[in-house]
Amino acid sequence: MNPETALIILETALLTSEEPVPLSDLARILGEEIEPVHELIASLAKRWEGRGLDLVEVAGGWRFRSRPEMKKYLDRLNARKPLRYSRATLETLAIIAYRQPVTRGDIEEIRGVSVSSQILKTLEARSWIEIVGHREVPGRPALYATTVQFLNDLNLSSLEQLPPLKELDSIMG
Repeated sequence: MNPETALIILETALLTSEEPVPLSDLARILGEEIEPVHELIASLAKRWEGRGLDLVEVAGGWRFRSRPEMKKYLDRLNARKPLRYSRATLETLAIIAYRQPVTRGDIEEIRGVSVSSQILKTLEARSWIEIVGHREVPGRPALYATTVQFLNDLNLSSLEQLPPLKELDSIMG
């Protein structure tokens, strides 16, 4: 397959996919090894430089995303208000993200107040957290951790890309 055809196929797959596409899936589409596909992805990303979309790698694979400066225009198209989360929900999510895996008791100890079941259900329904096991103590409380969907929704490839806790504290302060 010639490189131009391969680029068109990759571009089509990435633009039409609702979820990030892992490199291994892109290689499978082309019937290629991963290394040549990685080079094609780099070429495709370069082709899109300076346009309204960026080709980025997130935890779940590769995806196109709109450039941040396009947000104000896209908001005109999509009149829905973004979901708003309570301070308690965001604090709970931050504790899970930075201290995972944690139990509900760990979260309550850090926050100093009880955690509503609705907060955990909201974060689970959003697929931002999941139960990854149970602590081996009496009662075997569930251990919560963030998901790949959480990283994808925040356009992160790993938890190391989260802002330092000091920076987060000043934002929420």
